[in-house]
Amino acid sequence: MTASAPAAHLAQLNVATLRHPLDDPRTAPFVEMLAPVNAAADAAPGFVWRLVAEGAADATGLRPAGEDVIVNLSVWESQEALWDFTYRSGHLEALRRRREWFHRHVEAHLVLWWVPAGHLPTAGEALERLADLRAHGPSPRAFTFASPYTAAEAAPGARPEPAAARIG
Repeated sequence: MTASAPAAHLAQLNVATLRHPLDDPRTAPFVEMLAPVNAAADAAPGFVWRLVAEGAADATGLRPAGEDVIVNLSVWESQEALWDFTYRSGHLEALRRRREWFHRHVEAHLVLWWVPAGHLPTAGEALERLADLRAHGPSPRAFTFASPYTAAEAAPGARPEPAAARIG
């Protein structure tokens, strides 16, 4: 009998630079969407966990990436579960309207990486993964939906092919 690899979950961080403070009337539609979108995430198939500020319902009060940058950090059972929530739920409406509330990023603003099941990443860990993606491009350590890696490829000791070799 062979030992199976420990289960892994997919962590994701996205950052967004606010055009206006959260209490500005121009940002009110975004703030109004927070509770229902977060509730939908919490109830979504494959959802594991999301970062929230202590005593709050969301993470908008946390500013580990700068005073005008909000973060969203969550863990999912699979990339498919995160994709379905992101692009096949009420969250899509918020994505479509994001330019009303957030500046366009010139660098990567979303990073994905695999964590052992049960591990809850910190904001610091997540920001390190984003910095890695920005500095080195997609790898098993830090990747995107467009350049994904499997949990097996990200496992310690794995030797994944470069992304260019896998495409095609």
